[in-house]
Amino acid sequence: MFHGSFTALVTPMHEDGRIDDEAYIRFIDWQIAEGTNGIVPVGTTGESPTLSHDEHKQVVELAVKTAKGRIPVMAGAGSNSTAEAIGLARHAERAGADAVLVVTPYYNKPTQEGLYRHFKAIAESMSLPVFIYNIPGRSVIDMSVETMTRLAQIKNIIGVKDATANLTRPLHTRRACGEGFIQMSGEDHTALAYLASGGHGCISVTANVAPRLCADMQKAWAKGELKSAMDIQQRLVPLHDAMFCESNPGPVKYAASLLGFGAHHVRLPLAPVSEGAAERVRAAMRETGLLN
Repeated sequence: MFHGSFTALVTPMHEDGRIDDEAYIRFIDWQIAEGTNGIVPVGTTGESPTLSHDEHKQVVELAVKTAKGRIPVMAGAGSNSTAEAIGLARHAERAGADAVLVVTPYYNKPTQEGLYRHFKAIAESMSLPVFIYNIPGRSVIDMSVETMTRLAQIKNIIGVKDATANLTRPLHTRRACGEGFIQMSGEDHTALAYLASGGHGCISVTANVAPRLCADMQKAWAKGELKSAMDIQQRLVPLHDAMFCESNPGPVKYAASLLGFGAHHVRLPLAPVSEGAAERVRAAMRETGLLN
C-alpha cells in the first residue's frame, strides 16, 4: 500500500486565504487520474503550521472523502506538542485515513530518548500505521538510526519519510530495521538514488504538478526499466530545482495555480514567490511539458 509516488499535497486557497474546497477536490481527483500512488494532506507543503486545528481536520476529512479508498491517505499529524500530535492522530483515525505522518518535534530540540517517548506515545494512542518524518533541515533535530530501530519494534510504527538527503541513511536503516520497514524519500532530487539504496518510494513536492511523471519513474524502477526511470529523472531535474528555488510551498503552490488548482496565496509568514522565482517556475514547467 505504501510505495511509489505519494504527493505531499498543497492546500489550495482562495485569494482571501480561505481553503478552496472545490479546487482541493478537483486536485485530488486529478492526482488519482494521473496515477499517483497516494496522497499526504496537511504536511509542510500543505501549510500545516498556519492552518487552525479546525482547518487541519477539515482538510484531512476532505482528502479521505475524496479519495474514497482509491489510493491511501497518509495524514499529517505532527506537532512539537505530544498531546497535540495525539489529538491530530486520533482525528485522522476517526476520519478514515490509512496512516499518519508525524514529524520530529521542531524547536523543542528533544533528546533521542525524548523522541522515542514522543513517537511511542502517539503510536500507542491509536491503531493507525505511523510514519516517522525525519527532516533535520526544518526541525533542527535528526533522529538517529538507533532510535528509529527502537521505534520500529512498536507494531504500528512501520516506516519513515527520510528528508535528510543522506543516501547512506537508508542503507543503515535497512540493515537496522529490516527490509519490511518502509522507507520513503522526502527529497525529490534523490528519489531514484534513494530507491537504489533500499527505499520504497517518495513523498514528493514535485508530484503536485507532475504526478504522472513522478509515478511513472517509480513504476519504471519497480519494473527494472532503469533507463526509462533515469530519463524521467533527467526530465524532472529543472522542475525539482524550480520547486525549491524559494521556501516550500511557495513555488509549488504557484505552479499548481497555473494548472488551475486554487490561487497562489500562501499564509504569512510565507510571502508570495518573487517575479524571478515565478518566471523560473513557468520556464521549468514549459521545459518539462506541463505548460504550453
